[in-house]
Amino acid sequence: MKAAIVYGSKSDSTIMKKAADVLGDFGVDYTSHILSAHRVPELLHETISRLEAEGNEVIIAGAGLAAHLPGVIASLTTIPVIGVPIAGGSLGGIDALLSIVQMPRPIPVASVGIDNAANAAYLACEILSIKYPELKKALMEFRKKMKDDFASDKEPDYEQKLRR
Repeated sequence: MKAAIVYGSKSDSTIMKKAADVLGDFGVDYTSHILSAHRVPELLHETISRLEAEGNEVIIAGAGLAAHLPGVIASLTTIPVIGVPIAGGSLGGIDALLSIVQMPRPIPVASVGIDNAANAAYLACEILSIKYPELKKALMEFRKKMKDDFASDKEPDYEQKLRR
């Protein structure tokens, strides 16, 4: 199970760390890359080719403002891409959200809510769980615990490390 996290600026690290934490909790190997679709397009292209060759199966891409990065990545690969719109600028991330969800066909990019990198990682785990039964089992256990905690009026702790 391999995933990649790609984002356009060091300033996005705090948001994108949430994706890394979730992937780590579920035992998904991942790498993280700071790349820009418009500042280093050649390096982005090389990195995506390398990620494919290394067997990555899903990419989480975070970007703010016009949010070109997820769409450009999706144009370079058939690996599923999950976009994380990052709040920034005068529109607070709405521009990034619309840029990601409005990708023209036939180059889809999945999207989660603004700054919700954790949900991108949960979605990545669900995608990977189609192929990896042990991950599906871990997700099912996680969801059962979430339901049990809710039913018992316990405060949910979604950040809790999973015990395997």
